[in-house]
Amino acid sequence: MRRSIRFQIALATLALLPAMLGAVLTAPLGAQQQRPLSRWESQARALLKELVEINTTHSVGNTVTAAEAMARHMRAAGFPSEDVIVVENAPRKGNLVVRMRGRSRAQKPILLLSHIDVVEADPRDWTLPPFTFIEQNGSFYGRGVADDKDESAIHLTLLLRMRAEGITPDRDIIVALTADEEGGPENGVKWILANRPELLDAAYALNEGGGGRMEDGRRISNDVQASEKKVANFILEATNSGGHSSVPRPDNAIYSLARALARFGESHQPVKLNEVSRAYFARQAEIVGGETGAAMRRIVANERDDAAAAIIARDPSNNSRMRTTCVATMLSGGHAMNALPQRARATVNCRILPDETMETVQARIVAAVADTSVHITVERAAEDSPASPLTADLLRTFERTAQEMWPGMPTVPTMSTGATDGRFLRNAGIPVYGISGLFYENANAHGMNENVSSKSFYEGLEFMYRLVRQLTSGPGM
Repeated sequence: MRRSIRFQIALATLALLPAMLGAVLTAPLGAQQQRPLSRWESQARALLKELVEINTTHSVGNTVTAAEAMARHMRAAGFPSEDVIVVENAPRKGNLVVRMRGRSRAQKPILLLSHIDVVEADPRDWTLPPFTFIEQNGSFYGRGVADDKDESAIHLTLLLRMRAEGITPDRDIIVALTADEEGGPENGVKWILANRPELLDAAYALNEGGGGRMEDGRRISNDVQASEKKVANFILEATNSGGHSSVPRPDNAIYSLARALARFGESHQPVKLNEVSRAYFARQAEIVGGETGAAMRRIVANERDDAAAAIIARDPSNNSRMRTTCVATMLSGGHAMNALPQRARATVNCRILPDETMETVQARIVAAVADTSVHITVERAAEDSPASPLTADLLRTFERTAQEMWPGMPTVPTMSTGATDGRFLRNAGIPVYGISGLFYENANAHGMNENVSSKSFYEGLEFMYRLVRQLTSGPGM
């Protein structure tokens, strides 16, 4: 009898094996042995998947589609239609602005900003389909998972969670998902500020640009972007009358430009620290220690310490935080294989410190080139982006939240070497802080197989939920 029962159980188990095996095989790779997701982790993952699988590139994509898709989720959750607004700044360019009403109008809202447009992604250049959300080996893959649709999904999810939990913040919370941060006919944030400024009017904004920093799989710091560099392009051009290539002349335009670029390439913009970069190097000195840490302490004390600057500059990122940087990025010359070149030109891309002027940088380039036959003109003028104040109460809240999540984790103010939509808000008088709690390592944003670890994504979700709760549940900051 017992053998018969065991035999029947064995048969039943065998019958179930195909279904059991199918369930394992269809589970996301890298997630088959993970803990079950919470309701809000599942929600955030679902929103990210939906966003990634809507093509929002400038060439053929549509951010109106993405904005409307997210708007439907917010309306379905009970957010009033007047607080879920999609505005179009150009054909196929849509922006979503969602407002969660707070108890008081005495304090201005806080703004959570992210962009839903993405850079181009040719499937032929990827080993995974860029517009298919794929989870494998503990990471999410797809264009935008790290820049910047992950933050869009997180910001919307924390509003959904607060509403479901019956939480009323002490002030309004605005979530804005915007278009054309990566390029396009008219930036979404800039357009809204010019045409619908009331939608983004806030005490301050939390944006991309900061986040967790990792080295060799180890968390180093949770960085807060409080300033960013300005972008300017200059054209270096040499010209002459040219002629037949069989009769060379000493004033060859290509040679003139090449000599000018060689001199330019050996020059450096001077070290110049500001409030944010000074705080960055002071905190980093404690983290990195050793020779580099000592050099950082010296540069904070004396920015003319060339020996300290040379040590710090071994890391290209830290070098860029010390000074304005300029680099030749494009080169062209000549018009025929059998003709002397009449024109040779190079594009020089500069990332300028917030408190330096484009004219000052141009004068330094002219001095470095040291050739009046090479003309230097502005192709793209720099837009000002004033630094946001390092408000003590805010920084303490950022650090307290990070310590709750990752005990011992330092919070470091930083200046982005690139540019974000934060510059438009800063110019409108709205301070911006880049912070996310997302730790990226080899995310390859803008590149092939862009990715973010699922663990980092879920931790960033929890970090931002806790942070926004703290920022909106007590005395105003």
